Amino acid sequence: MTHSLLSLLGWIAGTALAATSGAATAKRAGEFYGSLDRPRWAPPAWLFGPAWCILYLMMATAAWRIWSIAGFDGARVELTLYVVQLVLNAAWSWFFFVRRTGLGSTIDVSLLWTSILLTLLWFWARDPIAGLLFVPYLMWVSFAMALTVAVWRRNPTRL
Repeated sequence: MTHSLLSLLGWIAGTALAATSGAATAKRAGEFYGSLDRPRWAPPAWLFGPAWCILYLMMATAAWRIWSIAGFDGARVELTLYVVQLVLNAAWSWFFFVRRTGLGSTIDVSLLWTSILLTLLWFWARDPIAGLLFVPYLMWVSFAMALTVAVWRRNPTRL
């Protein structure tokens, strides 16, 4: 039981590290986001932190479940996809908040969405609960993709 809890905490810590690297690139993200012309349906900046915390916990739990079932060698494809989507997730912040490129952000979020879907499908095949844990993440990034495009279209000279 202790080993299982420690390994779960390890997956949470690793996922949090990836999340932190994305957040670190966007030091003044809230200020920049607040200054953009956003659609009425855009959430307030304060909502992103809590939403991402919940999503990252669910993602880490899903990866831990896959690892617990098959280990790194047995789930090489699934866990590689997991890492790829983490990298793309962190890269979006860099494209949007540091480089301020609407095109780069849109390409990245499209690749992110695709990698999340692939991860979800591979996880589901190995463990349906792990796959289900990725469904809210896919839904959130679907929304984020629409928001990225909408904000870019409304702010073509700033993104």
